[in-house]
Amino acid sequence: MAGLEALYTCVADKIECPQDAVVCFVHWVMIKNGYRCIGSGFEPSSRDKKSELLPADWSSNKELYSLRYRTSDTDTVMVLKVIAVDSTLIFNLMNSGTNQVSYLMVNISDHVNADQLHTFDSVFRDADDLSEKVKSQLLPRPEKAPERSRREEGESSQRRREEDGDPLRLPCRHPRHGPQPHWPDPLNPPFAAGGADLDPFGSVGGGGMIMDPLRSGYPRSGFDPSSGIPDILPPGAVPPGARFDPFGPVGRHRPGPDPDHMPPPGYDDMFM
Repeated sequence: MAGLEALYTCVADKIECPQDAVVCFVHWVMIKNGYRCIGSGFEPSSRDKKSELLPADWSSNKELYSLRYRTSDTDTVMVLKVIAVDSTLIFNLMNSGTNQVSYLMVNISDHVNADQLHTFDSVFRDADDLSEKVKSQLLPRPEKAPERSRREEGESSQRRREEDGDPLRLPCRHPRHGPQPHWPDPLNPPFAAGGADLDPFGSVGGGGMIMDPLRSGYPRSGFDPSSGIPDILPPGAVPPGARFDPFGPVGRHRPGPDPDHMPPPGYDDMFM
């Protein structure tokens, strides 16, 4: 209820009947939800300006109240019309740009104590319920993003996830992050090509005279030729540490031929 007491005190001399109190309360709810009053009546005026207060003549007509509002961040004009019918107030809020209209009916005696109009602490009853009715029935709902835009965004996200997880997808012709260029070490002699091969152990960048024919550039893992090769070489046939180029597949069993190993028909006919 912050701000309602200050507003009610400012217009206390204008509140002469229970419907005045209800209109003041609805005005306070609109202010809390981002609206600003620009004047009374249905037509624009040169004196219009955004304000949280009620205009001086807001309660001049007890049968028909008319106030104009604008949201704090747009120029959309909302016209509030309040009609008093017996013990009921009918609120009509129209968007002047789209002509959309919302309605609210309030039973005055349900929310105002008629004999306590000048005592703020006891003038309103069930204020929370009235505030909720104004927000849910009278004020327009916040605009939602178009359903199509949300659907297209979801489809685009799904497509990106599928592309990222597809191992057979061809990479982009222009990748986002290209490979970094190779810059030579300025400390190395420019004409010393192949000099690293004279070092038996090589340098960090490569070279050396100890080669690994199984996995070039990587150390062997788990293969020692001095222990022999089953069915091919007995243990000790290769001296420890000697350079050795294995021949034949490593393992006990050779793979059987596949269809590509068979000669084509007529391969030995020179006239084919």
